[in-house]
Amino acid sequence: MKMTPLEGWLRGKVSGHRDGTLDEQIARYQLRKLSETVAYVREKSPFYRDLFSGIDSESTFDFKSFSQLPFTTANDLREQGGRMLCTSQDEIKRVVTLQSSGTTGQPKRIYFTAEDLEATVDFFAHGMATLVAPGATVLIFLPGELRDSVGDLLARALVRTKVNPVVWGPVRDPAAARAEIMKHPRPCLVGIPTQMLALARGDLAGAIPRGWVESVLLSTDYVPEAIERELEQLWGCRVLTHYGMTETGLGGGVECQAGEGYHLREADLYTEIIDPGTGLTVADGEEGEVVFTTISRRGMPLVRYRTGDLARLIKEPCPCGTVLKRLGRVQGRIAAEVALKDGRRLRMNELDEALFAIPGVLDYRAEIEVRVGRDQLRLCFQTVKGEEEQVARKARSALLSQDATRVLWRDKVLALGSITFCPTGWPGTGVAKRQILDRRGIDLSQRASSCSAVITALRI
Repeated sequence: MKMTPLEGWLRGKVSGHRDGTLDEQIARYQLRKLSETVAYVREKSPFYRDLFSGIDSESTFDFKSFSQLPFTTANDLREQGGRMLCTSQDEIKRVVTLQSSGTTGQPKRIYFTAEDLEATVDFFAHGMATLVAPGATVLIFLPGELRDSVGDLLARALVRTKVNPVVWGPVRDPAAARAEIMKHPRPCLVGIPTQMLALARGDLAGAIPRGWVESVLLSTDYVPEAIERELEQLWGCRVLTHYGMTETGLGGGVECQAGEGYHLREADLYTEIIDPGTGLTVADGEEGEVVFTTISRRGMPLVRYRTGDLARLIKEPCPCGTVLKRLGRVQGRIAAEVALKDGRRLRMNELDEALFAIPGVLDYRAEIEVRVGRDQLRLCFQTVKGEEEQVARKARSALLSQDATRVLWRDKVLALGSITFCPTGWPGTGVAKRQILDRRGIDLSQRASSCSAVITALRI
């Protein structure tokens, strides 16, 4: 098995710390960069100057002392993003605006200098070498129309490695997207998980024959294993995943051929896992909230940024042979969980693994509401045409057979309410992260559902 190309990339980055093993060199490099980053934001950013005002800048700096610094949050970005800037506006090359999940909340704005964007292009160029060799074609089904958008940055990275990029953008016309794929033998596809699933399963399923696609890289949202398995089965190709967000500089980590965790962008990011309740760092191997610090960014560095993503750092060596850290599969987002009675919680990823495994499902929306004094789960599906009744039957069976959800029905913590179907639209754009919508505080008589064509109402 080929070792991840990120190891060679990282060796070059830490070349000034040659003593000891590679992991020791990386640790020294990251500690130095963390110290420089904290000093830099203290000097340049009004926000961090205030946040760190009570902290002795002359004290010994090590990983333990760093872990005691206060966190940066999404609310900080929304409310004080402008005060986080460390450069003049003239040096900012790209501003990305991220609207909150709701329709009203203040957006987050992330600022990048040309140097920051170049670091992302560099990471993409090396990370994609896992999937494609010079001369290959990569179809990019991500936003790429604007200069310095994620699709544009990826395309520029691929050109450097003599790979042919085709920037298509998010899929809006599935027939046209399939036709484009069929123009390029053995392409690599980069896209949004639900959109790639819908291309494989949709009304023109079979238009892309098994064996035509060489590989798929899924990005923009956490990836259900059920979607990976289905793409591998329908297209007969390798499916790998990428972890990252705009706040990480778009790139964060990518799987190698082993497909057993994300090799992290350690030259540019320092990653911690914390207990989301206490804020304390957990031991390697334990699940918690992903927290990262950007250690090479100039425009808007982020120190101990809480992502809201749940994952763990894997202790065991990767089968590819590298010593690089791995982030385990992201188990969803804290915001995508819903609290139920008795302290129990329902996670989006638990629903995903059960429901995306059902043939004919393209995408779905989940809502929790209260009826007759009991929490109920409502599901609204997008399906292959004609598969509605089959999906309705299998959804009930799938949720009853999965361990994580079966106990909720058994203990009467949650009931399954109506199952509806939405006949229009195309699976998610990846801009808004998928989550369970909590409707328990909304007057149901005042709410208009966006789903129509109720096929059945199932109750347990």
